Amino acid sequence: MSGRSLISPLRRACRTQRLLNNASNSSPRAVSTRAISSLHATRQLVPRTRPLFVAGQRRSISAGARGRYADVEDTFDPSTVERESDEVDVCIVGGGPAGLSAAIRLKQLANEDGNEDFRVVVLEKGSEIGAHILSGNVLEPRAIEELLPNWMDELNESRFEHGTPATKDKMRFLTKTSAIPIPAPPQMHNKGNYIISLSQFVKWLGERAEEHGVEVYPGFAGARLLYNNDGSVSGVGTGDQGIGKDGKPKDSFEPGMNFHAKVTLLAEGCHGSLAKEVSKKYQLRRDCQPQTYGLGLKEVWEVQPEKFKKGEVSHSLGYPFTKDVYGGGWMYHYGDNLVSIGLVIGLDYANPWIAPYGEFQKMKLHPMYKSVIEGGKCLAYGARALNEGGFQSIPKCAFPGGALIGDTAGFLNVPKIKGTHTSMKSGMLAAESAYGAIQNNKEASSVFLYEYEDKLRNSWIWPELKEVRNMRPSFHSPLGIYGGIMYSGLEAFVFRGKLPFTFNHKCEDYETTKPADQFQKIEYPKPDNEITFDILTSVNRTGTYHEDDEPSHLVPAAGLDGHAEKDYPLYKGIENRFCPAGVYEYPEDDSKDLGVRFQINSQNCIHCKTCSIKDPSQDITWKTPQGGGGPKYAMT
Repeated sequence: MSGRSLISPLRRACRTQRLLNNASNSSPRAVSTRAISSLHATRQLVPRTRPLFVAGQRRSISAGARGRYADVEDTFDPSTVERESDEVDVCIVGGGPAGLSAAIRLKQLANEDGNEDFRVVVLEKGSEIGAHILSGNVLEPRAIEELLPNWMDELNESRFEHGTPATKDKMRFLTKTSAIPIPAPPQMHNKGNYIISLSQFVKWLGERAEEHGVEVYPGFAGARLLYNNDGSVSGVGTGDQGIGKDGKPKDSFEPGMNFHAKVTLLAEGCHGSLAKEVSKKYQLRRDCQPQTYGLGLKEVWEVQPEKFKKGEVSHSLGYPFTKDVYGGGWMYHYGDNLVSIGLVIGLDYANPWIAPYGEFQKMKLHPMYKSVIEGGKCLAYGARALNEGGFQSIPKCAFPGGALIGDTAGFLNVPKIKGTHTSMKSGMLAAESAYGAIQNNKEASSVFLYEYEDKLRNSWIWPELKEVRNMRPSFHSPLGIYGGIMYSGLEAFVFRGKLPFTFNHKCEDYETTKPADQFQKIEYPKPDNEITFDILTSVNRTGTYHEDDEPSHLVPAAGLDGHAEKDYPLYKGIENRFCPAGVYEYPEDDSKDLGVRFQINSQNCIHCKTCSIKDPSQDITWKTPQGGGGPKYAMT
């Protein structure tokens, strides 16, 4: 900003990276210790390997800068503030497997060409790389072997502690008290795969990205898209810091920064806010079927040594769900006496009394799970929505100036219960397309990735997803889970995706929800604080933090009272039940016509996105909060 007495930390970090690159005579990996020490000696530089802001510890701006905003009107609009900007070649929103794989591949290509000035920036809203990454993950190493052939040697030399080879597969159909063995389809055989903490894996991947010369900026959310005059995407703006609940700047106010890029890759994960914007603007979903989603809930336990079966991978169907609810559980033994246990529920369920968190607690009481975790210690909890639409729900992935990659586009293989390898591969393909397009259009302000769609169709992603395209929608049959299991068995062992038709996803998940008076209210067991826990105890295990005095990033378009009037009469507080973090409540309030008021505890939010997917009125918008907020997963 012209005339400002303070250069923002992110701006300083960007300048640091350029200086570091210029100081190197070969590649970013060869920067001399002397050069780095000289740069840091100025005390104006922020190390890239740490969050530029720590949640709850915002740096106050100088008195001169603060004076600019001291007398603002009540109608102050932060979007009108002049912002500093920087120009890069590629800006990637999201530091997950897809975003980091794209970044590494871009720098591999640039470094091979001797193009050391080629700038790749990764913006990550989490306080550090891996902080917002959640998955019960059995990694198929196909993509990482292509990206970093020596990955296993490097992992063994790093602090990545919990990569465990999968040794045994179990598949069970659960009734309330029994576990019936059923054949596991070939897609779920895990020989050659690894049980990992995806959070730790992504942290390790971020370190590899920085070694290649990628500029990684955790703690900064990609909050808005920038556009050229021709309507193409020209980059990303980071979110403002230091806005109060009243919408006015606090003493700690820092405007976001604009990154102008020739290519913008959106790797936000499932149901990303920027991806929703470009999908609508460029009609990317015009020719595909509706996306359908699941909600995954997960805990990590340290179990008693005699109950630990290193490398065992177990999956279950059936209980605690009724036949008309899609989903299942898992239990993975890895590391040293660690067990990942979790449940995925399809968000197309009809009964608004269902509480996914309550179903998860019920599942843990089943003998199959309880016998393992009883006497152990719960170490971590988390929840996250995931795309389940599969092949027929993949949108157009390229748009003017950028592309969708990873779970943002929806490359999850649902029967495999795996999406990390496909996400990484999509990022690598987008990187190759982006680098070629930029090199062939060096004077253009933005480019279109014409090759990306073709590369996807010609890669192993396409046949892998096409082969299993009918399995998830087969569970919509009148027989529910039983019909789905029978059809999926035939598909897995006999048809193998060769049938000439494709089943449809009928509608959006929120449209399947029926009024509460059509179902009996579900009473979930009270927590015993040994196997099952109340929701706030679990949220505390996520490390979630948002500043108390910041605007809510969960915004009902009709306002709190208007939203309650829309949803409560029909669905009797469904928001309170579908949220796995206790964000939404309907406390009694005699001053309201409904006898209750709608309350949003946004500080609890663990960024799962379920509310923006399942809310029947589609009134709740999930926006990026101020950077660095949200969960802080360490071993999930």
